[in-house]
Amino acid sequence: MHIREYFEDIEERLLFEFASFSRKSKGRDRDEKQCDIRTVFQRDRDRIIYSKAFRRLKHKTQVFISPEGDHYRTRLTHTLEVSQIARTIARCLRLNEDLTEAIALGHDLGHTPFGHAGERVLNRISTFGFKHNEQSVRVVEVLEKDRKGLNLTWEVRDGIRCHTGKDIPSTLEGQVVRLADKIAYINHDIEDAIRGGIISEEDLPKECTRILGKTSSLRINNMITDIIINSYGNNYICMSPDFQESSKMLRDYMFENVYIGSVAKKEESKAELMIEELYLYLLKKPDLLPADSQKAIETEGLERTVLDYVAGMSDRYALKKFQQIYIPVSW
Repeated sequence: MHIREYFEDIEERLLFEFASFSRKSKGRDRDEKQCDIRTVFQRDRDRIIYSKAFRRLKHKTQVFISPEGDHYRTRLTHTLEVSQIARTIARCLRLNEDLTEAIALGHDLGHTPFGHAGERVLNRISTFGFKHNEQSVRVVEVLEKDRKGLNLTWEVRDGIRCHTGKDIPSTLEGQVVRLADKIAYINHDIEDAIRGGIISEEDLPKECTRILGKTSSLRINNMITDIIINSYGNNYICMSPDFQESSKMLRDYMFENVYIGSVAKKEESKAELMIEELYLYLLKKPDLLPADSQKAIETEGLERTVLDYVAGMSDRYALKKFQQIYIPVSW
């Protein structure tokens, strides 16, 4: 018997009845031979980890652009933290941990350089609009592996697409990642903001900390526990009303005091201007695109190709391209 089939049998015996079973996946866009060792969701996780887009996350902004210090989050460390939180919840609810991990690791693959600042400007100036969750799906379906895509399962792509926005993931595993993402970015962004001297723990709304916890680690533990207690045995994933309302209040506080207008965000306008200039310049000078992107213009069109190229840049690569185009060099 193949090892994969052994693990599929274990899933059938141990997982919750509403979990996603590897054997019952809706499959891939292109049929391919099954792996003898790994289930379909394990293969998807591995493909994401080995992708170029995943490696670029280490040089993409999470919240704070170019902070001084080595301990601030990047888009990659955020992704790993989301994965850890989501896997903990999935394991306790007897859901498919491999599917959960694959969705979590892939959820931000399409994020722009300079975080949401890059996303905002591309959404404003591109006729296609731009949402990072949709771009993440495009990365795995089209752009990776020399534009062949990763050919991931339907369940992973659905979870990536619906980790944010109005659409709820079709699987419980995707719903877990959706909440884990919020838990991670709210609490870890608080840690980074405190580290940067922007806020203090005492500044946080007392009503929120009374319910959720007075430290980041306590809040994360309490929010995970609340989700497990309120979701166990159900065919949906949720927080209790008190925790949900307190989480929203904490998120609103972060938008008002950290995400918009704080000293740590003062560089965002510069980043937005740089992304806009790069985008508009490359539309006029497509000969500066790399060879594979120039070839893609034939099938994807110029604007779509430039959008993919700019969105895929890391922070430092965007800086390098901007300097090459606009900054004089010594001779």
